[in-house]
Amino acid sequence: MAGNEGELGKQLGMWGVFAVAAGSMISSGLFVLPGLAFAEVGPAMILAYALAGLLCIPTMLSQAELATAMPRSAGSYYFVERSLGGLLGTVAGLINWCAIGYKAAFALLGLGTLVALILPDAGIWTIKGTAIGACILFTGLNCLSVKGVGRIQGLLVLALIAILLVYALAAAPGLAPQRYTPFLTADWQGFLAVTGMVFVSFGGLTKVVDVAEEVRDPARNLPRGMFLAFTVVLTLYVGVALVTVGVLDGPRLAGSLRPITDGAEAVLGPIGAILMGIGALLAYATTGNAGILSASRSPMAMSRDGLLPAFFARTSRRFGTPHIAVLTTGLLMSLVIALLSVEDLVKTASTMLLISLTLVNIAVLVMRRARIEGYRPTYLAPLHPWRPLVAIVLYVFLIAEMGTVPLLITGGFIAAASLWYLVYVQHRIQRESAVVFMVKSILSRQIGRSGIEDELVHLSLARDEIETDRLDELVRRAPVLDIPQRIDIHELFTRVAGAMSPNLGLEPERIRQLLLAREAESNTVISPGLAVPHIVVEGDGVFEVALVRCREGAVFDELHPPVHIAFVLIGSADERNFHLRVLMAIAHIVQAEDFQKRWNQAANAEQLRDIILLSKRQR
Repeated sequence: MAGNEGELGKQLGMWGVFAVAAGSMISSGLFVLPGLAFAEVGPAMILAYALAGLLCIPTMLSQAELATAMPRSAGSYYFVERSLGGLLGTVAGLINWCAIGYKAAFALLGLGTLVALILPDAGIWTIKGTAIGACILFTGLNCLSVKGVGRIQGLLVLALIAILLVYALAAAPGLAPQRYTPFLTADWQGFLAVTGMVFVSFGGLTKVVDVAEEVRDPARNLPRGMFLAFTVVLTLYVGVALVTVGVLDGPRLAGSLRPITDGAEAVLGPIGAILMGIGALLAYATTGNAGILSASRSPMAMSRDGLLPAFFARTSRRFGTPHIAVLTTGLLMSLVIALLSVEDLVKTASTMLLISLTLVNIAVLVMRRARIEGYRPTYLAPLHPWRPLVAIVLYVFLIAEMGTVPLLITGGFIAAASLWYLVYVQHRIQRESAVVFMVKSILSRQIGRSGIEDELVHLSLARDEIETDRLDELVRRAPVLDIPQRIDIHELFTRVAGAMSPNLGLEPERIRQLLLAREAESNTVISPGLAVPHIVVEGDGVFEVALVRCREGAVFDELHPPVHIAFVLIGSADERNFHLRVLMAIAHIVQAEDFQKRWNQAANAEQLRDIILLSKRQR
């Protein structure tokens, strides 16, 4: 399978998912951004945080669905590439790389601002120099080892939440109502621009889908962990922003690069500043370090898919780390720290994040519409298709409000990524995307087997940890007959005999006569619309299966309604016990709640085969 990275250990449960997502979100978006947002719109920045969080919900649901269907590393890239094709996959992969890298760079800038606790007169280049130094340090650590990364993430998140709760509870009694007026100090266009700017604060959710392959029981743990992290962090963001506005005078808060630390100092004195400084240091360090690790997965995964040169996927023989991808990510982050202002960095990161999430919502629309049998998310996002459509419209609107510099940087980046695809990628990969499969299936039902179908079936089997058995192997090689018109039993058995003859080594007419004789002896229609014709043939160890769908029905006799589903079983006498096990398996398969719907909606014969292979029967 293209792009296979090998099996990764499934080490993250629901608490691990929560820790990764929450720990990635509690960073500069909370410890730095409120001061910049307050300078733009005043106390209305509280509402901007709330609105930005609510705008994340549609994409969070889409990501949860896609990740449970395709739990792969670098998921944000993988979803788009497999659904929308190589061009948009290249753009999405590089944009996701930059968006996470920029967010991590923002976190390291926040770490740099802590220098002001020691050097009150520190200038912007002292802050940037400290951030670049931290970036070099974390890049080196990620090159040396990723073992144990995130081991203490859960405890760290709990410590951060505890520190923020202490601050919020201590500050609540002293809130000054007059500090909340005037509430909005800019026009609504400016407010929407700030909403887009603080949107980056919630970008940590994207890191979870980038490690979805390592989540145990993703059907349960991934969506629950994401939703819990989002709820807790959104509550913290809004609550901490609310109390910070209420305890700090406007001039002190506006433009401050350490607003929460200033607020804690105003409430708890020097102890508060030290406490919040420790919390900020932990938040910046973990987010920056995790950001390098997560961002580097995109170029590594793209390299293995052929979208980037192979050296990006190289791993260190000594340390087992993707050192080229890590070093490139560290270099990118150092450059943006040095070259961009804090506001431009934040807005550019938010713009790229919004574009990445827009593509994710388009991807879920395509995957649902393509109706590929292997696409079997264990979590189905509600309100489809209106939810992703509304999200796309809102994100495009926010992108347009981000300002000239972020749009120029992002536009130039998209143009460069598109040029890279045309020059390097398009002649090297031949994968068929879900959107191409969808168009082909609309134009014709007679389409060949697609690589995307095989890949999604493989992912579903791996996700559910299904160990294939003998029946699965028989189904893989079984003939599948998809008959559009109504036929009688003689025509049906003629077609079945012709299809099964090569695997059995028997003449088609001999098979046909045996099937008809068995039917005359006892009818094999076992329920309305379902038949299991079966015969015994000479030999030892012989057993073969054929799958049949008759769209308009096959007439077996006048006493039963036409048969639309048939499983034809042919085996030797010594396979009697296996024959009984197959009958039990068929009973489990056809009794599944959605079996009839899936069988009727399958686009072609290969999707009929996939329905049986992906069935949740006892093996």
